[in-house]
Amino acid sequence: MRASRLVSILLLLQNRERMTAQELADALEVSVRTVYRDMESLSAAGVPLYGVSGHDGGYRILGGFRTRLTGLTVDEADSLFLAGIPTAAADLGMGPVATAVQLKLMASLPAELRDRAGRIAQRFHLDAPRWYHEADHTPHLGVVADAVWNSHTVRMRYLRWTEPHEITRTVQPYGLVLKAGHWYLVASTAEELRTYRISRIIDLHVLDERFDLPDGFDLANYWQDYLKNFDARRHRDEATLRLSPNAFHRLPYLWEPATIEAAHQSAAPDADGWTRVTIPIESAEQALPELLKLGADAEILGPPALRAHLTETLDAMTRIYRRSDRQFAGVADCER
Repeated sequence: MRASRLVSILLLLQNRERMTAQELADALEVSVRTVYRDMESLSAAGVPLYGVSGHDGGYRILGGFRTRLTGLTVDEADSLFLAGIPTAAADLGMGPVATAVQLKLMASLPAELRDRAGRIAQRFHLDAPRWYHEADHTPHLGVVADAVWNSHTVRMRYLRWTEPHEITRTVQPYGLVLKAGHWYLVASTAEELRTYRISRIIDLHVLDERFDLPDGFDLANYWQDYLKNFDARRHRDEATLRLSPNAFHRLPYLWEPATIEAAHQSAAPDADGWTRVTIPIESAEQALPELLKLGADAEILGPPALRAHLTETLDAMTRIYRRSDRQFAGVADCER
């Protein structure tokens, strides 16, 4: 455990150049006193460390000193290759770079770990897009990624779902997220942080104006909060249904998790053996295709607009099939 912590300290100082004892303690989840002891041990082992007091002080490593990855454990080497996302690197135009890094890492490992890492790469593969869905077409991704990396403000034309559909926005691009095969941009407008789907960017211009990320911004934390609030923002209405036992058991194969959870929490069996549930919906237009999957195993009780929309749809379908049946019957009579 201590040996691993000492290696972590070296890597942190190599990557960040200077860190205070408190910053190291927070990163390693140990006490400041433990950091002081570790620094003494590293110095005794010949690592050229020096500390500077004062406001701009902290620990540094003398220039030119670099540690090597020969101290990797088996699990650590495995995790490095399992963490690879070659598709994402290729999307960002970094496919050859990622391959070169992996080759260099492989070459630096002892023979035993190198063979094991090779087996990991052969046996595990990440395929991010969902079944039957292709990844988005993202011609502007490389330019956006460059603007994110270099902290350049961008002006973009964007196609959104609500009216007006086409808008122009000037934003500060904070970060990129890959979710289920789709790339998203987290960016700051003059008023707030917003999320944009990269494939819906129509046109993009990188401006000379630069920006600094606000103190404390954490992309991973922002994204987790965004996902938690996504269903609440999207589901602005609700529907009440009666489901047959067969339909109720099929829900996990038909609906998304938030809808299934709401159905189970509100489930109330009736005297006929059916179950009354209340589920969140975006709108009657969006909900109808999902409810039609249940066929005659579901009855919409409310809202009235959704029930009326279903009735109109079924009436229109019935008219089409009755007309087709008469046409087929006429063709059959002629053939006889």
